[in-house]
Amino acid sequence: MRFLLDPTWRRGDGGRVVLAGSPLRLFRLTPAGSRVADQLEAGADVTSSSLTDRLLDGGAIHPDPSAQPVGRFTLDNVTVVTPQLGGSIDDPSRLVIDDGSVPPLVGAARRIETNRGPAAARNVGRSIINTELVAFVDADVELNRDWLTALLPHFDDDRVALVAPRVLGDRDTSLDMGPTPARIRAGTRVSYVPAAAIVVRVEAFDAIGGFDEQLRFGEDVDFVWRLDQAGWRCRYEPASTVWHRPRATWTGRLHQQVGYGSSAAPLALRHPRALAPFRSNVPTAAALALLAAGKPASATGLAVGSSVVLAKRLDVLAAGPSFKLAIRAQARSVEEFARTVRRVWWPIVACAALLSSRARRVGIASLLASPRAAAHDVAYGWGVWTAMRQHRTLRPIV
Repeated sequence: MRFLLDPTWRRGDGGRVVLAGSPLRLFRLTPAGSRVADQLEAGADVTSSSLTDRLLDGGAIHPDPSAQPVGRFTLDNVTVVTPQLGGSIDDPSRLVIDDGSVPPLVGAARRIETNRGPAAARNVGRSIINTELVAFVDADVELNRDWLTALLPHFDDDRVALVAPRVLGDRDTSLDMGPTPARIRAGTRVSYVPAAAIVVRVEAFDAIGGFDEQLRFGEDVDFVWRLDQAGWRCRYEPASTVWHRPRATWTGRLHQQVGYGSSAAPLALRHPRALAPFRSNVPTAAALALLAAGKPASATGLAVGSSVVLAKRLDVLAAGPSFKLAIRAQARSVEEFARTVRRVWWPIVACAALLSSRARRVGIASLLASPRAAAHDVAYGWGVWTAMRQHRTLRPIV
């Protein structure tokens, strides 16, 4: 089997240490492990082992589907299920579950009399198929002919429960998880994937009881996290792409983001700590506080100083690369802080801005950090706060 190295991959200490993954982890290698790492870096075939398992689970390496032999799963092993409300059935190759459409959809495989949401429709779809794999694809997602080619080889690993392609579409969509493959896990670079298009092992689906029908939004995030918690592997594979048709109007797109945000409260209640909007260490948090207080020189000094300290702790790497790594981590924290202000903390910052020039600076800087995403992020945050009021919880913002 061949693997791709994660972009975070760094070797140090004479090749006896690997720093990689999400979150970053330090892997210490035996002499035999160092030889395996050499093979991985050379792009050679590597026999699966406890080391490759650790690297896979840590997000340090990823299977290379383009280099895998033809596996045991083919298109005949997959049924495509589409939950649909309204419209018409345009692709007869899909098994469509009519989720209470009025009038009923002509040609649907099964109809739910009253609208119960996509989770219920997918569960009904699972109940009427007999293939080993099921592909859940939303009605507004267009598939190319070869979209499954890069996904099916992953299922030769019996521990893989779910593989998701890259979802393209609206330029600012939150459905696109980026160009880099990943292991999917809460708190990592790819912490969830949307169910706009996913392929699932039926055995794993049944093992966790399918989708939670109480969730109208966020049921896909909950599903992936429960699979991971149950010990299954979930993978994101951007070598496969699908196209998600954006909403026709700007208002419709913002309304969609409000819906996405409304999932935060019920998810936070089901998965404590998994939905923390911002994570930081003390030095980085202090540097951000100084920056917000209008002391950029002090903030920069603290950020550089803490990066030097971190670089010294990473003495298994060369001084230059370790310092650059630490500086990049600081920069990502600043970006993440700005994104958190735009998405979930903006009502607090907006109220504080009425009395504080510092709060106004924070709000303006966060918007300017990504002007294109600002409207979508603010709409998402409106959904978060609306749902927090309904569910009487502050977990999504703390």
